[in-house]
Amino acid sequence: MPIPSSIPSSSEFSTSTRKMDGYGEVCLLGDGFDPSGAVRMREDEYDSRSGSDNIDGALSGDDRDANDEQQPKGKKYHRHTPHQIQELEIFFKECPHPDDKQRSELSRRLCLETKQVKFWFQNRRTQMKTQIERHENAILKQENDKLRAENSVMKDAIANPTCNTCGGPSIPGHLSFEEHHLRIENARLREELHRLYTVTNKFLGWPVSSPFGNQGSSPSSDSCLELSVGRSGIGRSSTVSDSMGLGNGHFGAGPVMPISKPEMGVSGNDIPLDRTIYVDFALAAMNELVEMAQTDAPLWIRSRDGGSRETLNLDEYSRTFPSSAGMKHINWTTEATRDSTMVIINSLALVETLMDANRWAEMFPCLIARATTIDVITSGMCGTRNGALQLMHAELRVLSPLVPVRTLKFLRFCRQHADGLWAVVDVSIGEGSDSNTFLGCRRLPSGCVVEDMPNGFSKVTWVEHTEYDETVIHQLYRQLISSGIGFGSQRWLANLQRQCECLAILMSSTIPTEDPAGISPGGRRSMLKLSQRMVDKFCSGLCSSSLHKWDKLVVGNISEDVKVMARKSINEPGEPPGIVLSAATSVWMPVTQQRLFAFLQDDRLRSEWDILSNSRPMLEMVRISKGQDADNRVSLLRANPMNANESTMFILQETWTDISGSLVVYAPVDTASVSLMMRGGDSAYVSLLPSGFAILPNATNNDKDASMKSGMNSGHDNGCLLTVAFQILVNNLPTAKLTVESVETVNNLIFCTIRKIKTALQVS
Repeated sequence: MPIPSSIPSSSEFSTSTRKMDGYGEVCLLGDGFDPSGAVRMREDEYDSRSGSDNIDGALSGDDRDANDEQQPKGKKYHRHTPHQIQELEIFFKECPHPDDKQRSELSRRLCLETKQVKFWFQNRRTQMKTQIERHENAILKQENDKLRAENSVMKDAIANPTCNTCGGPSIPGHLSFEEHHLRIENARLREELHRLYTVTNKFLGWPVSSPFGNQGSSPSSDSCLELSVGRSGIGRSSTVSDSMGLGNGHFGAGPVMPISKPEMGVSGNDIPLDRTIYVDFALAAMNELVEMAQTDAPLWIRSRDGGSRETLNLDEYSRTFPSSAGMKHINWTTEATRDSTMVIINSLALVETLMDANRWAEMFPCLIARATTIDVITSGMCGTRNGALQLMHAELRVLSPLVPVRTLKFLRFCRQHADGLWAVVDVSIGEGSDSNTFLGCRRLPSGCVVEDMPNGFSKVTWVEHTEYDETVIHQLYRQLISSGIGFGSQRWLANLQRQCECLAILMSSTIPTEDPAGISPGGRRSMLKLSQRMVDKFCSGLCSSSLHKWDKLVVGNISEDVKVMARKSINEPGEPPGIVLSAATSVWMPVTQQRLFAFLQDDRLRSEWDILSNSRPMLEMVRISKGQDADNRVSLLRANPMNANESTMFILQETWTDISGSLVVYAPVDTASVSLMMRGGDSAYVSLLPSGFAILPNATNNDKDASMKSGMNSGHDNGCLLTVAFQILVNNLPTAKLTVESVETVNNLIFCTIRKIKTALQVS
């Protein structure tokens, strides 16, 4: 049976579904669509026929005919349980089109047959398509009625023409109704085409001649473009430097940009008329980013520590960008920093990484909890990223349970300004609606300008400009976040530089001298892959995101500064089955970041704080370098056995440090898993429960004036912020009940470790 043309394609359907599932995305089905009504209709219909009742065996085609011959009188039906429906619905929101492996995993976990899961998803997708088709038909009917009314008005106007001079009746002469209608349609098309040429001239960066010449520039065409600009809140009050080849324009959007209904399936440079507002918005943001990247004092104030990090002068910003500054939230805090550095990557490779959501998240693993591309408005020109514009969603994190995850929805626009000179800008267009995420945040034009340098390096200038609600952040971290250390340009560049160094070393044919010669290249890759997964699990246990779900626990006798979360692990690859408990807290330490990191990563001093070492020193068996700094490495540690009969315990550990912070993450690994890694085997199923430490420099180290304002004494100037986190398996049965004693055990483990660290460093 042919598929109706009104039913969207699978890619369109999956995107539309994600935007209807109650997570705050923009509805793509029209202005009059009621999400709550769609949810109610979905639940009513679904309980009756879409997925609750499935025929056992779920045959189709010839197999179904054969089955009918064997069982002519009846078919056995199976009604899913509410738990099975709930789990299937949750998975459907994340992935409407599961592959064979995912379906097998769902069938095993929910005690269903694979064909039952397969046909449940088919029925669910068909039901959603029917709802979408029904709503689109209603919209088309409304548009049709509107056009009929306009047509009736036009017929009346033609039947009773009036003179423009005297206002009296006029005779149209020999002009027929069809010819008059064609002239009106021709004028409308000329106006729309002129508008497209105007937007294209701005978007592509070079003049594209209009077929109308000067005659086509009618006042109505210009006013149409200015109307779109006015709706987006974009002003045009000052001039950007011509050295980047940009025209006039400044960004001045309000808290939330009005979003028109996007049409799915747009590719290349085919930009629908209702999306030209995105282009204007992105161009204005690009202009502001480039000007902020080029302009020095008095717009930017250099930090007093002698580094390259600069802080935005808000008074000068208000004078330079009055339209932008006038739209700021009154009660929100602004953080705006700029920094630049040399990175061992060329501009094209960096641009490709930034425009790909998955590669972007892999480049900044400790900063980005999740990143997705919602829609590609245009993919660029001539096979390049020049002019690429896309709508994205990201969740950003600081490695501390006291700082909420930042959820952002933004436009990302890439443009080439010269040979080897690129710029990528982000600007928020809305806010999320998940009650578990940090809503009070808006990203003003932020991004980077990348310029190719000799020897494969590039100079990257990063601008980070955000305003946010400070009241949701713990008092201990407010000064650090407002200074830009938590989410600012310095941290983005430090992470970028460290990751690029790691990639350069791993791709090099020469092995660093400190690395062991006995491990094979396959063993190195397996060990690094396992370490990457270990760090990712550690970060997810600190800051839960929509990608890694945890259940937050509230225990009366546990301090509110300790974040305790739990989740059930059932057939999770790379994790032991049972109930996993994660507990973390952050404290201020009266020692420098460098001293604390040096103590924690020293395997000879590990017995002074690690209970797994049993008060014995650890030996480093394997080391794999991940940067120029010797402290950036992955290690395999082993405790000295007391006798020959004692089993050997191994610990996989990754450490790194830079100007933005330090990290020490470790996890016990059994002997069989170590042997598998050394042979270069697949480490995806090696069970890990990571623990570790995240260290951030104190904000007062970089801002003496801020320390006076915050009331801190001079003794805090050399301190740092330490985050301690543990993940443990409290019960190997997923159906077991979590006890208060288990939570108290993890809580005591955290504070016992902090006490041992302070004792070893001789601080109070």
